[in-house]
Amino acid sequence: MKARTNEASAAVASIDEKTRLRLYQVMVELRDFEQRAYELFVENLIRGTSHLALGQEAIAAGCAVAMRNDDYTFCTYRGHGHTLARGASMAAAIGELLGRSNGMLHGKGGSMHLTDVTHGAMGSYAIVGAHLPIAAGAAWSAQARKSGQVAVCFFGDGTTNIGAFHEALNLAVVWKLPVVFVCENNRYMEYTPIESVTAVAHPAADRAAAYGLEPILVDGNDADVMYETAARTIGHARSGGGPSLVEALTYRHGGHSRGDPASYRPKEEVSDWLSRDPVKQYRQRLASTGIDDGTLTKIEEASRRKVDVATDEARKAPPARIEDIESQVWSDGGSAWRN
Repeated sequence: MKARTNEASAAVASIDEKTRLRLYQVMVELRDFEQRAYELFVENLIRGTSHLALGQEAIAAGCAVAMRNDDYTFCTYRGHGHTLARGASMAAAIGELLGRSNGMLHGKGGSMHLTDVTHGAMGSYAIVGAHLPIAAGAAWSAQARKSGQVAVCFFGDGTTNIGAFHEALNLAVVWKLPVVFVCENNRYMEYTPIESVTAVAHPAADRAAAYGLEPILVDGNDADVMYETAARTIGHARSGGGPSLVEALTYRHGGHSRGDPASYRPKEEVSDWLSRDPVKQYRQRLASTGIDDGTLTKIEEASRRKVDVATDEARKAPPARIEDIESQVWSDGGSAWRN
């Protein structure tokens, strides 16, 4: 199967400049946020662990820019970028990472559970594959309500070997649900190469035909290709055409989590993928289409200021309050009457 990795020129020709600049803005902000998250982890301000998506920004940006404001996003514990790309507050995201009261979950969720339903970010899920049936359920709700909403569900390559992947995909096809499943294939399921434990070369795309779906294999480091793929599949779902399964080839720049040096990856492989950095590639492409350097520099400077302001706000916020632990547990806001 051939990935759609050579469609850049056609994609650029069909995407207007405003959209391309928005794609770049989102990617730069996600890159700067993740870099800051790494720095805060090194300072021991982020407790536990964190899973960064440095190098995978084009997938989150391309899909989010193509989505409608009321569409749904479901993602994994590597979900900072997907949540922010939907418009969630950066200060609230950093506050959540730091366990501060200004966090989007009041400091109770942390790095692996970012959620902002007001922006359609329906949660980051720590259990591999757990969110695929939930995304299907949200799509079924939209279908029943005839709201026109679409659920976009992101997951890693390892999830394709989880039962929930097949169950959710099968049901979505049978019921023609408005959901787009996006496999972020960064080649490694935690520390294990996906190819060493999977019978097919492309764990998502090669299985699409079994469910009567088009095999969609794309360059996940190309923001233009991701945007066009997302626009096409989301439009298909919104019009009643049913689900799609997209496999986006990408690569995380670091280890699985902040405690992982990723020494199991061949140096040549790492070097090759780093040369295909989605942010750097896209900047070069925009410049080649005639967008002046000053415009791009302003986007980059604004992003750095935004991250700095958000970090300062989060640092100054008080720690999460112990008395808030039992809030938001039940639909009525508390659990005291059940005890």
